[in-house]
Amino acid sequence: MSDGQRLDARPVPAPVRSFELADRHGEIVVDCMPERIDDTLSALLDPSNAGETIHWGRNYLFRATLVPSIGEPVEVVVKQFRNKGLKNSLRRRLGGTKARRSWTIARAFEAAGVATAPAVAIVESRDPRGPGFFVTKMLDGALESRYLFRALNAGTADTKFPEIDPDRFLVDLGVTLARMHGAGFFHRDLSIGNVLLVWPPGVARSRENPPTLHIIDLNRCRMRQRLGVFARARDLCRLTVHRPKDQRRFLNAYWNAATNRSAGPIRMGLYLLFHHGFRAKLASKRWVRGFGKGLQGLKPRTAHAHIPDAPEGVGARDKSVWDPLSDQPHQHASRWEKLTVRLADSGSHARSAATFLGAAPRVLRRYRQLMATRNQQPFAWPGVGVCVRPHPADPEALLAAVADLGVEHVLLRLEPWQDDHRDEESLAQALFAAGYEVSFALPQNRALVTDRARWRDKVNELADRFTPYGRHFQVGQAVNRSKWGIWRSSEYLDLASTAAEALRRARSDVQVLGPAVIDFELHATAILVNTPRSPVRFDGLASLLYVDRRGAPENTQIGFDTIGKVALCRAIAETARHCGPSSWITEVNWPLWEGPHSPAGRSVSVDEEAQANYLARFYLLALGSGLTERVFWWQAVAAGYGLIDPRNEGSSGKEAASFRRRPSYYALATLGRLLRGATFLGPLSAAPGIYQYRFALPSGDELIAAWSMAEGQEVDLPTKVLEVRDRDGAALPLPSTRRLPVGPSVSYARVVPIERSESSDL
Repeated sequence: MSDGQRLDARPVPAPVRSFELADRHGEIVVDCMPERIDDTLSALLDPSNAGETIHWGRNYLFRATLVPSIGEPVEVVVKQFRNKGLKNSLRRRLGGTKARRSWTIARAFEAAGVATAPAVAIVESRDPRGPGFFVTKMLDGALESRYLFRALNAGTADTKFPEIDPDRFLVDLGVTLARMHGAGFFHRDLSIGNVLLVWPPGVARSRENPPTLHIIDLNRCRMRQRLGVFARARDLCRLTVHRPKDQRRFLNAYWNAATNRSAGPIRMGLYLLFHHGFRAKLASKRWVRGFGKGLQGLKPRTAHAHIPDAPEGVGARDKSVWDPLSDQPHQHASRWEKLTVRLADSGSHARSAATFLGAAPRVLRRYRQLMATRNQQPFAWPGVGVCVRPHPADPEALLAAVADLGVEHVLLRLEPWQDDHRDEESLAQALFAAGYEVSFALPQNRALVTDRARWRDKVNELADRFTPYGRHFQVGQAVNRSKWGIWRSSEYLDLASTAAEALRRARSDVQVLGPAVIDFELHATAILVNTPRSPVRFDGLASLLYVDRRGAPENTQIGFDTIGKVALCRAIAETARHCGPSSWITEVNWPLWEGPHSPAGRSVSVDEEAQANYLARFYLLALGSGLTERVFWWQAVAAGYGLIDPRNEGSSGKEAASFRRRPSYYALATLGRLLRGATFLGPLSAAPGIYQYRFALPSGDELIAAWSMAEGQEVDLPTKVLEVRDRDGAALPLPSTRRLPVGPSVSYARVVPIERSESSDL
C-alpha cells in the first residue's frame, strides 16, 4: 500500500450515546449502556472496586466489570488519567484531555480496521482538575510483546514461546504497523508494552493459530494525512528489535506492506540512526534519574486522583485528608510547607534532640547486653497475631477467616473520629467470646489533636464500650508522621495522657501501650518515652516496625536487621523513664503491587509470593528473638497489603463479600498452627544466609523451621525427619537423607527430638 493509502473496506465503529451527569459527562457504546448509568459508572470508576491492578504509575489501570442493561457482563479495563497541574492544564487547552484523545483515536483505529482494545466509554469530570477515564474491553489472555521481544533478543524465543513462530511474528508486526501508518496514525509511544498478542477465544495457542496484534495506549497518538519516512522511522525505532537479522525481517515486512518494496539501505540506515539514538536517550534518562535521586526532596508531590483535596484556606498543619483505598491519611502539605512548620517548632525539636542524646547511651548499653544474652534459655512461643477491622459486607466470613488462621492474638483498630462503632463492638464481642486475646488501637487525626475536648469524649466512650473485651490499648498511631496529625511531641503526649486517664478509669488493670512510632525511627520512640516531666507513663512499648523499604527482613538498615531492631525496641522500653519493659510490634506488613490500595510507593511494593515469604521469616525472626511479646500483621482483610483480598474476582461492586486468601494468609496460618503451644529452643548453627530455628512441640517431637536467602541451598538436620511441610502447610516428600532443600520460602521439618535421637544412637 502507498504511504498515503487508506483501507478500502472500513469497519463501522459501534454506535455511541452521549450522557450528562451531575459531575461528569461523556460517551458510551450503546451496547454497553447500563440501566442506571450514574450508579453504574460511579461504581465502575471507583478504584476501590478494582478487580485487579494492571498498571500503577503516572496513570492507573485496573480491571472491572460493566453490567449493561441488555446482554452479558463485560470485562473492561479502566484507565484513570490525572488532570492536575499546569502541564496537564495546558495540554487540555491545546489538545483535550488524555482520556478524550484516547477515545477519539481508539474509535478512529476501529474505523480504519487497525486492531486495538475496543473502546467502551469516555468519562470526564466537569471540574477541569478532576480525573478522566477511558474504558476499553478487556483483551482476555493477551500477551504483552515485551516478553517475546526479550526472548527474541536473547535467542530463546523458540524455547520460551514454542506456540509462537518468531519469524511470522516479526512479519505480522511489520504488516500491522504499516497498516497503522498507512491509515495516518503516528503513535509516538510505540513501545514493546503497547503491542499485545491476542488469540481468539477458544482457540488453542499454536504456530498454526497465530495471534492478532493489537496496538494500545493511544493517548499520545496523532492523526495525519500522510506519514513520511522520517515519522515512520521515529515510530518504529522505539521497538527493541536488537538482532540484525530480526531488524531486517521486520523492516522488510513493514516496507513491503507499505510500498511493495523492501527496506533498502537508506530506510534501514535511517531506522538504525533513530533506533540507536532512542536507546542512547533511554540510557541518558536512566543516568539522570540515578543522579537526581538525591534531589527527590525538591520534586513536587502529587496525589492519586481519588484522594480528596485539602480543605480550602487551611494552614500547612491541617492539610491531611483520609485516603480510603490505603486506609490511612494523605498529607497534602508540600515539603516546603512542612519545613516551614518544622522551623517554627525548632524549639520543641531542640528539646527533643537533647532528650534523645541523654537517653542514647543507656539504650545502646542495654542493646548490646540483650544481643549478647538472647536465646540462652528456651521460652514459650508467644503465638502470632493479626490486626482486624470490621467487614460489614460479610462479618461471618471475616470471623471464619480469622478462626482458620489459628492466631491467638487480635488487635482491633478503633477510629475515634467515627460516630458509629456498632460494627467494631459486634466484632470485639465475637472475638472475645471465641477466646482470643483482644487488644485495641486508638489512632488520632488532626481534628482530634486540635480539639482536645472531643478527643476526651471519644476516648471515654470507647473505653466504656471496649474495655470489657480487652485490657491492652495502643494510644496513638504513627505519631512521627504529620499526616496523622501530630507535629510536636507535646501534642501526642497530651493526647496520650488524656486517653490513659480515661482507660484506667474504665478498667483498673488496663495496659496502655505507646507511643506507636512507625518505621525504623526509634530515636522518636526514645524521645517520647523519656521526655522530662511527661504527663503519661506507658505500661508497655508499641512500635509499628515496618521494614518494607529494605526488602527482606534479614536486610539491614543503618546496621540493624530485624533482630537488631527488635532488640533496640526492647532496650528503649527497659531503659525508658516513662514506660514499662514489655515491647510489642503492633503493625507490620509488606505492601503489594496493587496501585493506590498499597499503603506505600511502587519502589517498596512486592508480589504476593515475596510478601508471604517475608511474613513467615519476620515472625520467626522477631518472635524468635525472645525480645518482643507480640507481633501483629496489618491487616487480615485489605486490598493492597492484607492477608485476604476482599474483592470478588470479576466483581466491581462494594457489596462483594467473598474472600480470596493470599499466599501470606496460608503462610501465617501454617506458622500459627504448627507452632501453637511450642517452646522455642533457639537457632541451630548454619552457614551465612541460612537459618534454622528449633522448637519443642507439645506432642513431644521437635520442629525445625529453615530457610535461606538464596534458592538451591541445603541444611543438615540434626536428627531423623518425620514430616516436611512447605511455607503454606502442604506436605513435601521426605528427604532420603538428613539434608533438607531450602530457599527463601520457609520449610518446616518435624523431627525426632535431638536428645532422644542421641540416646538411641548410644
